[in-house]
Amino acid sequence: MSTSSVDIARPAARARPRLPAPPRPRLGLRAVSPPALLILWQIASGTGLLSDRLLPSPATVARTAATLTADGTLGAAVAVSLQRALIGFALGAAAGLALALAAGLSRAGEGLLDPPLQMLRALPLFGLIPLFILWFGIGETPKVILVAFGVLFPIYLNTYAGIRGVDAKLAEVGHVLRLGRIALIRHIVLPGALPQALVGLRQSLGVAWLALIVAEQINASEGLGFMINDAREFLRVDIVVLGLLVYAVLGLATDALVRLAERRALSWRRGLLGT
Repeated sequence: MSTSSVDIARPAARARPRLPAPPRPRLGLRAVSPPALLILWQIASGTGLLSDRLLPSPATVARTAATLTADGTLGAAVAVSLQRALIGFALGAAAGLALALAAGLSRAGEGLLDPPLQMLRALPLFGLIPLFILWFGIGETPKVILVAFGVLFPIYLNTYAGIRGVDAKLAEVGHVLRLGRIALIRHIVLPGALPQALVGLRQSLGVAWLALIVAEQINASEGLGFMINDAREFLRVDIVVLGLLVYAVLGLATDALVRLAERRALSWRRGLLGT
Protein backbone atom coordinates (compact mmCIF):
# COMPACT_ATOMS: atom_id res chain seq x y z
CA MET A 1 0.00 0.00 0.00
CA SER A 2 1.39 3.40 -0.96
CA THR A 3 2.16 6.16 1.49
CA SER A 4 -0.59 8.35 0.06
CA SER A 5 -3.21 5.63 0.53
CA VAL A 6 -2.09 5.12 4.15
CA ASP A 7 -2.37 8.87 4.79
CA ILE A 8 -5.87 8.87 3.35
CA ALA A 9 -6.90 5.88 5.48
CA ARG A 10 -5.58 7.30 8.76
CA PRO A 11 -8.15 10.12 9.18
CA ALA A 12 -10.93 7.65 8.43
CA ALA A 13 -9.57 5.26 11.07
CA ARG A 14 -9.28 8.03 13.65
CA ALA A 15 -12.75 9.40 12.97
CA ARG A 16 -15.26 8.28 15.60
CA PRO A 17 -18.99 8.80 15.50
CA ARG A 18 -20.03 11.47 17.97
CA LEU A 19 -23.24 10.92 19.84
CA PRO A 20 -25.35 14.00 20.45
CA ALA A 21 -24.91 15.45 23.92
CA PRO A 22 -27.81 14.53 26.19
CA PRO A 23 -30.11 17.43 26.95
CA ARG A 24 -29.66 19.04 30.34
CA PRO A 25 -32.59 18.97 32.72
CA ARG A 26 -34.70 22.08 32.32
CA LEU A 27 -35.00 23.34 35.86
CA GLY A 28 -37.05 26.30 34.68
CA LEU A 29 -39.94 24.06 33.70
CA ARG A 30 -40.06 22.59 37.22
CA ALA A 31 -40.40 26.10 38.63
CA VAL A 32 -43.36 26.99 36.40
CA SER A 33 -46.11 24.69 37.66
CA PRO A 34 -46.27 25.73 41.36
CA PRO A 35 -46.68 29.46 40.59
CA ALA A 36 -49.16 28.59 37.84
CA LEU A 37 -51.27 26.66 40.34
CA LEU A 38 -51.16 29.61 42.74
CA ILE A 39 -52.28 31.97 39.97
CA LEU A 40 -55.19 29.69 39.04
CA TRP A 41 -56.09 29.41 42.71
CA GLN A 42 -56.08 33.20 43.11
CA ILE A 43 -58.20 33.65 39.98
CA ALA A 44 -60.73 31.07 41.21
CA SER A 45 -60.91 32.82 44.59
CA GLY A 46 -61.19 36.28 43.05
CA THR A 47 -64.00 35.28 40.71
CA GLY A 48 -65.97 33.56 43.47
CA LEU A 49 -65.52 30.01 42.21
CA LEU A 50 -63.84 29.18 45.52
CA SER A 51 -65.43 30.41 48.71
CA ASP A 52 -63.01 32.17 51.03
CA ARG A 53 -64.71 30.40 53.91
CA LEU A 54 -63.82 26.99 52.48
CA LEU A 55 -60.46 27.77 50.89
CA PRO A 56 -58.87 31.19 51.46
CA SER A 57 -57.10 32.81 48.54
CA PRO A 58 -53.29 32.74 48.23
CA ALA A 59 -53.24 36.46 49.09
CA THR A 60 -55.06 35.78 52.37
CA VAL A 61 -52.76 32.89 53.20
CA ALA A 62 -49.73 35.06 52.38
CA ARG A 63 -50.92 37.77 54.78
CA THR A 64 -51.42 35.15 57.48
CA ALA A 65 -47.92 33.78 56.82
CA ALA A 66 -46.44 37.28 57.16
CA THR A 67 -48.24 37.81 60.46
CA LEU A 68 -47.19 34.46 61.92
CA THR A 69 -43.63 34.93 60.69
CA ALA A 70 -43.41 38.37 62.27
CA ASP A 71 -44.48 37.12 65.70
CA GLY A 72 -42.21 34.04 65.47
CA THR A 73 -44.99 31.44 65.52
CA LEU A 74 -44.37 30.02 62.07
CA GLY A 75 -40.59 29.86 62.38
CA ALA A 76 -40.74 28.05 65.73
CA ALA A 77 -43.29 25.55 64.41
CA VAL A 78 -41.22 24.80 61.31
CA ALA A 79 -38.07 24.31 63.39
CA VAL A 80 -39.77 21.79 65.70
CA SER A 81 -41.30 19.84 62.81
CA LEU A 82 -38.00 19.77 60.91
CA GLN A 83 -36.23 18.41 63.97
CA ARG A 84 -38.77 15.62 64.37
CA ALA A 85 -38.65 14.76 60.68
CA LEU A 86 -34.84 14.71 60.52
CA ILE A 87 -34.42 12.55 63.61
CA GLY A 88 -37.11 10.11 62.52
CA PHE A 89 -35.77 10.00 58.97
CA ALA A 90 -32.20 9.37 60.15
CA LEU A 91 -33.27 6.51 62.40
CA GLY A 92 -35.53 4.92 59.79
CA ALA A 93 -33.03 5.28 56.95
CA ALA A 94 -30.17 3.83 59.00
CA ALA A 95 -32.29 0.85 60.05
CA GLY A 96 -33.60 0.32 56.52
CA LEU A 97 -30.15 0.39 54.96
CA ALA A 98 -28.69 -1.95 57.58
CA LEU A 99 -31.53 -4.46 57.17
CA ALA A 100 -31.35 -4.26 53.36
CA LEU A 101 -27.61 -4.96 53.40
CA ALA A 102 -28.05 -7.89 55.79
CA ALA A 103 -30.89 -9.39 53.76
CA GLY A 104 -29.51 -8.57 50.33
CA LEU A 105 -25.96 -9.81 50.83
CA SER A 106 -26.76 -13.04 52.64
CA ARG A 107 -29.20 -15.87 52.00
CA ALA A 108 -29.38 -16.52 55.72
CA GLY A 109 -30.06 -12.84 56.37
CA GLU A 110 -32.82 -12.87 53.77
CA GLY A 111 -34.45 -15.93 55.33
CA LEU A 112 -34.33 -14.46 58.82
CA LEU A 113 -35.17 -10.81 58.15
CA ASP A 114 -37.34 -10.55 55.07
CA PRO A 115 -40.44 -12.50 56.27
CA PRO A 116 -40.95 -10.50 59.51
CA LEU A 117 -40.26 -7.23 57.68
CA GLN A 118 -42.87 -8.08 55.05
CA MET A 119 -45.32 -8.84 57.86
CA LEU A 120 -44.61 -5.51 59.55
CA ARG A 121 -44.89 -3.68 56.23
CA ALA A 122 -48.45 -4.95 55.87
CA LEU A 123 -49.51 -3.30 59.13
CA PRO A 124 -51.34 0.03 58.76
CA LEU A 125 -48.86 2.70 59.78
CA PHE A 126 -51.34 5.03 61.41
CA GLY A 127 -53.10 2.14 63.13
CA LEU A 128 -49.99 1.75 65.25
CA ILE A 129 -50.44 5.15 66.89
CA PRO A 130 -52.48 3.88 69.89
CA LEU A 131 -49.91 1.15 70.51
CA PHE A 132 -47.02 3.62 70.31
CA ILE A 133 -48.79 5.89 72.79
CA LEU A 134 -49.22 2.97 75.20
CA TRP A 135 -45.58 1.99 74.81
CA PHE A 136 -43.85 5.38 74.67
CA GLY A 137 -46.34 7.85 76.13
CA ILE A 138 -47.44 11.07 74.46
CA GLY A 139 -44.11 12.90 74.28
CA GLU A 140 -41.67 13.20 71.39
CA THR A 141 -40.74 9.52 71.23
CA PRO A 142 -43.89 8.13 69.55
CA LYS A 143 -43.82 10.95 66.97
CA VAL A 144 -40.22 10.26 66.00
CA ILE A 145 -40.71 6.48 65.97
CA LEU A 146 -43.79 6.78 63.75
CA VAL A 147 -41.77 8.75 61.20
CA ALA A 148 -38.88 6.27 61.43
CA PHE A 149 -41.23 3.32 60.99
CA GLY A 150 -42.71 4.86 57.86
CA VAL A 151 -39.27 5.66 56.40
CA LEU A 152 -37.79 2.22 57.04
CA PHE A 153 -39.74 0.16 54.50
CA PRO A 154 -39.25 2.19 51.27
CA ILE A 155 -35.52 2.34 52.00
CA TYR A 156 -35.35 -1.37 52.80
CA LEU A 157 -37.39 -2.59 49.84
CA ASN A 158 -35.65 -0.49 47.20
CA THR A 159 -32.11 -1.05 48.49
CA TYR A 160 -32.76 -4.79 48.85
CA ALA A 161 -34.13 -4.93 45.29
CA GLY A 162 -31.15 -2.91 44.04
CA ILE A 163 -28.66 -5.29 45.65
CA ARG A 164 -30.40 -8.37 44.29
CA GLY A 165 -30.71 -6.74 40.88
CA VAL A 166 -26.96 -6.27 40.36
CA ASP A 167 -25.84 -8.12 37.24
CA ALA A 168 -24.16 -11.43 38.11
CA LYS A 169 -21.66 -10.85 35.30
CA LEU A 170 -20.28 -7.89 37.23
CA ALA A 171 -19.66 -10.17 40.19
CA GLU A 172 -17.85 -12.59 37.88
CA VAL A 173 -15.63 -9.72 36.72
CA GLY A 174 -14.86 -8.96 40.37
CA HIS A 175 -13.86 -12.56 40.97
CA VAL A 176 -11.64 -12.50 37.89
CA LEU A 177 -9.97 -9.38 39.28
CA ARG A 178 -9.58 -11.23 42.59
CA LEU A 179 -11.57 -8.73 44.59
CA GLY A 180 -12.28 -9.75 48.16
CA ARG A 181 -15.82 -9.78 49.53
CA ILE A 182 -15.56 -6.29 51.03
CA ALA A 183 -14.04 -4.85 47.86
CA LEU A 184 -16.68 -6.62 45.76
CA ILE A 185 -19.45 -5.09 47.85
CA ARG A 186 -17.84 -1.65 47.83
CA HIS A 187 -16.94 -1.39 44.14
CA ILE A 188 -19.64 -3.46 42.44
CA VAL A 189 -22.65 -4.25 44.61
CA LEU A 190 -23.21 -0.88 46.28
CA PRO A 191 -22.71 1.25 43.13
CA GLY A 192 -25.03 -1.10 41.25
CA ALA A 193 -27.70 -0.80 43.94
CA LEU A 194 -27.34 2.97 44.32
CA PRO A 195 -29.94 4.04 41.70
CA GLN A 196 -32.65 1.91 43.29
CA ALA A 197 -31.61 3.01 46.79
CA LEU A 198 -32.01 6.66 45.80
CA VAL A 199 -35.52 5.91 44.54
CA GLY A 200 -36.28 4.49 47.96
CA LEU A 201 -34.81 7.61 49.54
CA ARG A 202 -37.20 9.85 47.61
CA GLN A 203 -40.17 7.66 48.46
CA SER A 204 -39.22 7.57 52.14
CA LEU A 205 -39.03 11.36 52.32
CA GLY A 206 -42.62 11.60 51.12
CA VAL A 207 -43.70 9.03 53.69
CA ALA A 208 -41.77 10.90 56.40
CA TRP A 209 -43.72 14.11 55.90
CA LEU A 210 -47.00 12.21 55.66
CA ALA A 211 -46.26 10.37 58.91
CA LEU A 212 -45.20 13.60 60.58
CA ILE A 213 -48.50 15.30 59.79
CA VAL A 214 -50.35 12.54 61.59
CA ALA A 215 -47.78 12.17 64.37
CA GLU A 216 -48.04 15.84 65.28
CA GLN A 217 -51.72 15.38 66.01
CA ILE A 218 -50.76 13.21 69.01
CA ASN A 219 -51.15 15.62 71.92
CA ALA A 220 -48.53 17.98 70.47
CA SER A 221 -47.84 21.32 72.10
CA GLU A 222 -45.63 22.71 69.34
CA GLY A 223 -44.86 22.16 65.68
CA LEU A 224 -46.80 22.57 62.44
CA GLY A 225 -49.26 19.86 63.39
CA PHE A 226 -50.07 21.60 66.64
CA MET A 227 -50.48 24.90 64.81
CA ILE A 228 -52.93 23.29 62.36
CA ASN A 229 -54.84 21.51 65.13
CA ASP A 230 -55.08 24.68 67.19
CA ALA A 231 -56.30 26.66 64.15
CA ARG A 232 -59.00 24.05 63.53
CA GLU A 233 -60.40 24.67 67.00
CA PHE A 234 -60.80 28.37 66.17
CA LEU A 235 -62.01 27.78 62.59
CA ARG A 236 -58.92 29.53 61.15
CA VAL A 237 -58.95 27.91 57.73
CA ASP A 238 -56.21 30.24 56.52
CA ILE A 239 -53.78 28.92 59.15
CA VAL A 240 -54.73 25.32 58.37
CA VAL A 241 -54.05 25.88 54.68
CA LEU A 242 -50.81 27.68 55.49
CA GLY A 243 -49.58 24.76 57.59
CA LEU A 244 -50.39 22.29 54.82
CA LEU A 245 -48.60 24.47 52.27
CA VAL A 246 -45.53 24.59 54.49
CA TYR A 247 -45.54 20.80 54.68
CA ALA A 248 -45.79 20.68 50.87
CA VAL A 249 -42.93 23.16 50.40
CA LEU A 250 -40.73 21.25 52.83
CA GLY A 251 -41.48 18.03 50.97
CA LEU A 252 -40.67 19.64 47.63
CA ALA A 253 -37.43 21.10 48.99
CA THR A 254 -36.19 17.82 50.44
CA ASP A 255 -37.08 16.00 47.23
CA ALA A 256 -35.11 18.59 45.25
CA LEU A 257 -32.07 17.97 47.47
CA VAL A 258 -32.28 14.23 46.82
CA ARG A 259 -32.67 14.85 43.08
CA LEU A 260 -29.54 16.99 43.15
CA ALA A 261 -27.61 14.30 45.03
CA GLU A 262 -28.95 11.69 42.62
CA ARG A 263 -27.84 13.70 39.59
CA ARG A 264 -24.32 14.04 40.97
CA ALA A 265 -23.97 10.51 42.30
CA LEU A 266 -25.29 8.98 39.07
CA SER A 267 -23.57 11.30 36.62
CA TRP A 268 -22.18 8.21 34.89
CA ARG A 269 -25.66 7.01 33.99
CA ARG A 270 -27.59 8.74 31.22
CA GLY A 271 -31.19 7.84 30.61
CA LEU A 272 -33.36 8.54 27.60
CA LEU A 273 -33.62 12.25 28.42
CA GLY A 274 -30.12 12.56 29.81
CA THR A 275 -31.27 12.88 33.44
